[in-house]
Amino acid sequence: MKFLAAYLLLVAGGKTEPTAEDITKLLGSVGVEGDEARLNSLLKALEGKTVDEVIAEGSSKLASVSTGGAAAAAGGAAAAAGGADAPAEEAKEEEKEESDDDMGFGLFD
Repeated sequence: MKFLAAYLLLVAGGKTEPTAEDITKLLGSVGVEGDEARLNSLLKALEGKTVDEVIAEGSSKLASVSTGGAAAAAGGAAAAAGGADAPAEEAKEEEKEESDDDMGFGLFD
């Protein structure tokens, strides 16, 4: 993931086809070392593709992943039918979600 993030940062900065050296240099500037085999694998997978193509391809793959939407919809219907307990439950869920925001991870960990 850190290699992909570095690749995208370099593309956003104007480098149309970042090399392994570019990515290694960027990651090194923030004290991150990487696995050369994984980096080369990523670059091979991205070879000949634009970032827009990769994002479109990834979006179509994500569309087929179940995200539990049916369970959430059923829970929402149950909460609506449940009455007074629903706002209290929602407040507890929101509080829990807010406490897990960064979980101690940085962008390049």
